[in-house]
Amino acid sequence: MFVTESNKVLKLKFRKLQPTVVKNVNPNPTSIMDFLFSKGVIGEDHMEALQKVKDKEGEREQCRKLLTLLHVSDHPQAFIHLYHAIKDESHLQWLVERIDNESVIDLLQQLDISEPTGCVNM
Repeated sequence: MFVTESNKVLKLKFRKLQPTVVKNVNPNPTSIMDFLFSKGVIGEDHMEALQKVKDKEGEREQCRKLLTLLHVSDHPQAFIHLYHAIKDESHLQWLVERIDNESVIDLLQQLDISEPTGCVNM
């Protein structure tokens, strides 16, 4: 993956891979949450709420809620920081490879963004 890959592109990649991430990210995402907290991506109230989710509903639901929180976040680099947090986890290198290999063109085609807009046929 190029270092310059944008937050928007990574957001699309994580959206597409969400079922895989939620199903396969073990152990719990505590170290990832700590990293995101240290970067100011998630706040104290979110950390506390996510910890309660884990205690009540389990690690998969905690991972799902964390991803949802990041998708609605206004933080301009939320997914860049998430990518770096995952990259620091040796047991998640398979996920880094999946993210890196996800085609941006395929993602755009799935979202119908590849069609030009505002064209006038003459």
